[in-house]
Amino acid sequence: MLIETPKIPHLLQRIQWIMNPVEYMEGNTKQYPDIFEGKVVGYGGSLVFVNHPQGIQEILTNSRNKLSAPGEFNDFLKPFIGSHSMVTLGGNPHKKRRKLLMPSFHGDRMSNYGESIVKLTERVINKLPTNKPFSARKAMQEISLQVILEVVFGLQSGELYQELINFVYLIGDLFESPLNSSVVFLSFLQKDLGAWSPWGNFLRQKQKLDKLLYAEIAQRRLQKDCDCTDILSLFLSVRDEDGNPMSNEEIRDELIALVLAGHENTATALAWGLYWTHKIPEVKTKILAELKGLDNTADPMTIFRLPYLTAACNETLRIYPMIVLTFPRLVEQPMDLLGYQIEQGKVIVGGIYALHHREDLYPNSKQFRPERFLERQFSYNEFIPFGMGKRRCIGDAFAMFKIKLVLSTILSNYQLALVDKKPEKPQRRGLTIAPANGVQMMLLG
Repeated sequence: MLIETPKIPHLLQRIQWIMNPVEYMEGNTKQYPDIFEGKVVGYGGSLVFVNHPQGIQEILTNSRNKLSAPGEFNDFLKPFIGSHSMVTLGGNPHKKRRKLLMPSFHGDRMSNYGESIVKLTERVINKLPTNKPFSARKAMQEISLQVILEVVFGLQSGELYQELINFVYLIGDLFESPLNSSVVFLSFLQKDLGAWSPWGNFLRQKQKLDKLLYAEIAQRRLQKDCDCTDILSLFLSVRDEDGNPMSNEEIRDELIALVLAGHENTATALAWGLYWTHKIPEVKTKILAELKGLDNTADPMTIFRLPYLTAACNETLRIYPMIVLTFPRLVEQPMDLLGYQIEQGKVIVGGIYALHHREDLYPNSKQFRPERFLERQFSYNEFIPFGMGKRRCIGDAFAMFKIKLVLSTILSNYQLALVDKKPEKPQRRGLTIAPANGVQMMLLG
């Protein structure tokens, strides 16, 4: 069989994909639940969306001899993160870099960050005025950014610290609305019209930050026998199989990728988590009951393993995943997929959002119900909020650790309430699906 294509004019498809990706995917999966070819921006203007668990498993893990994951598919991100990070590497260089950096995000090192995450969460929430509305998304952005500055860079103050904050918020302004987010996908909008123009201002701020960041890397290289545990220090210490360290450019690009992806994605997930736990009070009640069952000496890893808290966080990432598609794969040889013939040269993606809303996997998929993750174990190709296979997010464990600790700290120590009773709608924000109104809340005590 040949893959079907939505009958909507190509230009309208591209506009809808940029402006409202959720509506685009929901509308098309009603007609083509398993697979369809969308005429969207990038990759030659066409993507094959695969939304069936077996199909996703096939393209991400089983057909590596017929599919590749070229790093240049993410070239549109180079203006933001550079050309030396794992995100823009492909093939063997990507494999080697991933193997080199993976230990920095797992094991005992992750648990060492727990106390910092709790303290930084309390510091941000304690600054909020009581009985006045605030944006939960912006508050979560501040927490997420503070964690990254301390845990990733080992910074608590200074010029680099402030410039990183300025840079992240500048990027945030660029992505504030679906229309602004089009600058990511449409390169002709990336024009330097002087320091007063949005893109010109971005380029100058990036240049200023790079100067400070390279100076920090050079200074850290001079430090001997440092027992620092921040990720920058770990990156400086790693060596490949030939004993070579990472270059300054490689470290810079990996750090910026961590800042932009780790800050925005985690903050968005936390905002959704606060929304759901206050929209459905019994979810919050069950989390608090689970936390109260711990003694006062419970360590962060114990909290991380709590079953209902885990289920609630999983459900948050299921209903509105941080990213809506997997990393694209290029068809190197003609192949059969779910009974459809895929031509050489086609580009395939796994539809994370569409997969998470399949009614045969998640009945009443629009309903927020953490219990579904306690009632059955979903396989690795049925629940993929961090992607899957060799392109799975390298910081997935750390992201979940941070989400659970921040959410449990807020719920157990503060009384919050939603200001707006209307349902929060998803909206494109850069590459993520963020709450359109930012989840307006109030701190009661």
